Amino acid sequence: MLPPAAREPTRTRRAEGGGRRGSAHYAGGVDGRILTVPNLVSFVRLLAIPYFWWVLLGERRVGLAAGLIFLIGGTDWVDGYLARRLDQVSKLGKILDPVADRLMIASALIGGLIAGVVPYVIGWPLLAREALVGVASVLLVARGHQALEVKTMGKVATFLLYGAIASFYFVAAEILVWMFLPPAWLAGIVGLVLYWWVAFEYLIEVRGRLGELGPVREHGAQLPAGESDHL
Repeated sequence: MLPPAAREPTRTRRAEGGGRRGSAHYAGGVDGRILTVPNLVSFVRLLAIPYFWWVLLGERRVGLAAGLIFLIGGTDWVDGYLARRLDQVSKLGKILDPVADRLMIASALIGGLIAGVVPYVIGWPLLAREALVGVASVLLVARGHQALEVKTMGKVATFLLYGAIASFYFVAAEILVWMFLPPAWLAGIVGLVLYWWVAFEYLIEVRGRLGELGPVREHGAQLPAGESDHL
């Protein structure tokens, strides 16, 4: 019979092991889950993007393309709402949601510029912003940091831009021009300003995160941020 003092580490290790198993189960069951309802919604939104390209450039049906933009943009909040409502927030979902947003906006912009639907003063600044934030995000992940979190103001800007771009499509299709043209310009300008505002916030965040690592030596030793190998 072992004395109580000798048995105590065993109980401690079992408790710690149980905690680790619980954490692993939580990460695999929630954060690591792939097949969830919100992820399915995001996948459907992604699959609709190639169809949008076919409708716009293959069939030249600008009105239907506008409807697809409204549909994909209008369901932007659905996946996030379902993830919170059903307690199915996942790492994959946090990636799919902004990817679907950016791919749809980029597709609507590039396709709209090619088809002469989106005004240049709205389209080109938006594309420049997407390229800038995209490069910064890739650089951040390449340096071992977590991806940028979606900001509320960015969501608002995305919603406005979805509406503006789709409205420009309806105007090009000569559908209720009197109703879609004024809000198209208003939402487009306001959304563009907010979109760039969020971009500057992202760039400040990226700069701060990259500065935390500091220069790294060849053998893996890390220098404090702001110091250099060269004296």
